[in-house]
Amino acid sequence: MIYVCVPVHNEASTVGLVLWKVRQVFTAFEREYQILACDDASTDATADVLTSYARVLPLTVIKHQTRQGYARSLEELLRLALQRTDRPKRDCAITLHADFVHAPETMEEMVKRLESGADLVVAEQYRVRGANPWPERWARQWAPRLLRVGGGVKDSISGFTALRLIVLRQATRGGDAPLLTAEGWAANAELLARLGAHARRIEVVSSDARYDLKQRPSRSSPWQQLLAAWRSRGLISAARKGSALLVLALLAAGRPLAAQDCPCTPAVTFPVGERLSFNAKYGIFSVGNAVMEVVGLDTVRNTETVHIRFRISGGALWYHLDQTMESWVGRYDFRSRRFSSIQDERDRHRERRYEIFPDSGFYREEGRDTTFATVPEPLDDAAFLYWIRTVPLEVGKRYEYPRYFRPDRNPVIIEVVKRERVSVAGKKWRAIVVSPKIPQGRGIFAEKSETHIWLSDDPQRLVLAIQSNFSFGQVTLKLKDYVVPGVTQP
Repeated sequence: MIYVCVPVHNEASTVGLVLWKVRQVFTAFEREYQILACDDASTDATADVLTSYARVLPLTVIKHQTRQGYARSLEELLRLALQRTDRPKRDCAITLHADFVHAPETMEEMVKRLESGADLVVAEQYRVRGANPWPERWARQWAPRLLRVGGGVKDSISGFTALRLIVLRQATRGGDAPLLTAEGWAANAELLARLGAHARRIEVVSSDARYDLKQRPSRSSPWQQLLAAWRSRGLISAARKGSALLVLALLAAGRPLAAQDCPCTPAVTFPVGERLSFNAKYGIFSVGNAVMEVVGLDTVRNTETVHIRFRISGGALWYHLDQTMESWVGRYDFRSRRFSSIQDERDRHRERRYEIFPDSGFYREEGRDTTFATVPEPLDDAAFLYWIRTVPLEVGKRYEYPRYFRPDRNPVIIEVVKRERVSVAGKKWRAIVVSPKIPQGRGIFAEKSETHIWLSDDPQRLVLAIQSNFSFGQVTLKLKDYVVPGVTQP
């Protein structure tokens, strides 16, 4: 997850465009993101702009009733990002100004640097596009020389920074003391100084300063900023040394610098290579076959996923169906990240592909330039076939799960019908019979399909049979053979 932190004060003319540009960046460069904005007691139309964009973007807005200042707003946003993450080693935050001086497209390169192993990335803004008054240019050139933060960073006051959240966690472990005590340019340098001692690798990228897009003059005099930088030299030096001493103290005390942020036990426990093969029967006639399998492990937007597939092929008389559903679900959280369905039915071809961003709260359908809200724990059709195998099931109970990734098709209903013995794959099994339904859904989980699924009444919960209604009649898939790596078949 990428948390884009945007402090805002009276930026009604640009903040909406900046937020939309962030969306464009992460539409082309597919990563899960959330925007965190702090409206620092704006007196123009900023609040209205943020409210309108919050309806269409994964945007959280913090509102200050009285002016708190840039440093306080920025720290509040960073601490909110740290509070929300459950994987601080993987997740990151990017600090971005709302006046368009920062070029949002640089974020792609910044994130790539983090994904390649950097802990802290600074976008240095020495390339200027547009007119910038000479006093500000002169002050902008000299202030970083007064506020040196080390680590190879020359532009310490840029304010355009990407950081791995574990670094922020380490920098704030000393208690509830404020992270930032300076203001303006000096606050940007102080942030780098406090984070730098905890970063194993610091990198810099080049970014244009977009003064040609800035809609207002600077709110503070460049001379005031330069004077504040001079007065903050000791503070920045102390911040660097204090952070380093804290690291040494933690090491001396035998305390780890970071807790393990990744769960030890996978939520998706089905072994790679598990393959269940089925015969499709229409009455006494064989009309096709089906396969459900765990294809392998994959990575989707920097998240480890399990790739699963369900395919059914066959037909009778004039009817033919060939459908493949594939799902990529988070290995440690069992949430869908990607889903595709390719179907040929009665000479009609239909494809649907979705990118699902559970942490950001939206999904996107391929071919449509918009996003739609999703649920906190999304699952797709293929993922549900596997997830059903993991939940407790009691005969006679009806369960409702609001987990289908399209909210209008919730809740998914699972009725546990009965227990019975079935003969498939050359042996007799004790089975639990369930009836799943997705309101307004299609395929085997549609309400009109009246689907029943037989699951083995044992820890493996293998799918033994699936019975579903099609337009020409009822088809039953019966397990003919199966491969479960690591399990000896009787």
